[in-house]
Amino acid sequence: MAQLRLFRTIDIHVTGPGTGQMYQTSLPDGSVNINLGGLQESRREHGNITFTTYMEQYMTSGAPYLKGLYYPINERPNGIKREQVVRLIREAAKMIMDGFSIPVNPIENLAPDGKLYIEMCEKDKKFCSLTTDRAEGVPFGCYHFWVDEVIHERGVWRSQRKPDGSIKSECPFNRTLLYELRKKYNIHHYDTLETKENITNISGNV
Repeated sequence: MAQLRLFRTIDIHVTGPGTGQMYQTSLPDGSVNINLGGLQESRREHGNITFTTYMEQYMTSGAPYLKGLYYPINERPNGIKREQVVRLIREAAKMIMDGFSIPVNPIENLAPDGKLYIEMCEKDKKFCSLTTDRAEGVPFGCYHFWVDEVIHERGVWRSQRKPDGSIKSECPFNRTLLYELRKKYNIHHYDTLETKENITNISGNV
């Protein structure tokens, strides 16, 4: 109980993904949660190539009485820099001092990849159904995932060339739309030669 009471006195909460994100629901109205993000391995064969994952950003989206800030998505793979953390804390302090309207729009409290996922759901209804309906016969991985895995085509979201030359994914979706939205939200993606070839050859739902 003492720990929960302490959280009721915190204005700026700084944490990485994981259990620490669960505490933000105990923050007082008008506070700010800063998600420092973590790193996810792209593919084992790529070696030390990672992308940013914010994981439980849905906790921030679902807390309309606070604001969410995120460590820059394209800078996080380079490590956590003191200057950037200080910049985020100062931005959070200004938000609190200036005040902000409550309730906060849930989409505003998402990271760039979370916003991308929401827009994909709005524009690609088949994809949205695939990831939310839990329909019979749909592979478990198609609705058990972090949004960053979709955005960076990891695991079941990866397209692979079969022996017959065709390209297929365990969880098919509109990759042309994904590539367009990655540009819109300025999310850098590690483009291997395979991915560059796929961008040329893949269109529609694959």
